[in-house]
Amino acid sequence: MPLTSVDEPRSALDVLEWTRLTITPHLESAIAPLPAAERRVAEHGFDSMLRPALALLAAEAVGGPPAHAAATAVELAHLHCQLHDDVVHGVTTRRERATAWTVFGTESTTEAANAALELAFRVLAGNERAVRTLNTSLLAIVDGEIEDADLDAPGPPDLAACVRRATAAGSLMACACALGAMFGGGSRAQVEHLRAFGSHVGLVFQHVEDVLGIWGEPLHGDLLRRRRSLPVVAAMRSGTAAGRSLITLYRGEGPLSEEDAQCAAELVEEAGGRTWCLREVDTLLVRALHRLRASQPGAKAADELFALARQAARHDH
Repeated sequence: MPLTSVDEPRSALDVLEWTRLTITPHLESAIAPLPAAERRVAEHGFDSMLRPALALLAAEAVGGPPAHAAATAVELAHLHCQLHDDVVHGVTTRRERATAWTVFGTESTTEAANAALELAFRVLAGNERAVRTLNTSLLAIVDGEIEDADLDAPGPPDLAACVRRATAAGSLMACACALGAMFGGGSRAQVEHLRAFGSHVGLVFQHVEDVLGIWGEPLHGDLLRRRRSLPVVAAMRSGTAAGRSLITLYRGEGPLSEEDAQCAAELVEEAGGRTWCLREVDTLLVRALHRLRASQPGAKAADELFALARQAARHDH
């Protein structure tokens, strides 16, 4: 990590590396009681540290002490969600790494996911407000998964429902910011502004995730399984000939062929689905910055929080 003065804001990548060094001992301590097999799954599954970084910086933004418990709990909750999602959806790689279930099997991975959730609440034990905040976030994720299933039902897709689903999927980022501000001693207004900031960042992340689900690696992954992601639904609701052709192409069951997936990608592009997502990202970043400023944060923490928001928009973490 490059040398910087104490008051100089760090880059997003430096913040993420600092978070990893700061939180890893706390995560290791939290998972230490687990059986060895579940502990190995957990260690394999720990992610980019974006959510714990948001928690740590939110606490700093309101002038509080390091929110190690908040950061640890939110990463354990994220681990729970990610391990379960990978098993349910058969995800085999994340950021060019094999997912846990492909390495350790579905049974060990599911057990580790359940244990991670229990540990997340154990870390917050005694703080009723924090427990309630995390629980609300996790329930929102479940509601989003139900909404996601409804989106796959026959009939015209609902873009507003798709956005609600994506907002729910990113709710742990809102939770991370809220918990960090709580543990940092922030006022209720500061907690709410930072929660909203995190919600916007979470939705930014989901927009980019869905764009990469088509044009990232593996190429056309979401299209092959007929997933109605944000750019797909935006294209379907565009009122264009390309959008209507996409609806027709998506009818039926089972995965799309490689040829049909390529055609679907072209239709999404032509109907403006990709452009809509990227414009939404820009709009959400403006809203995030507004909420961040409204929380009256410390200058250095504010700069670093917004650097994380921009990093989420690039998704190269």
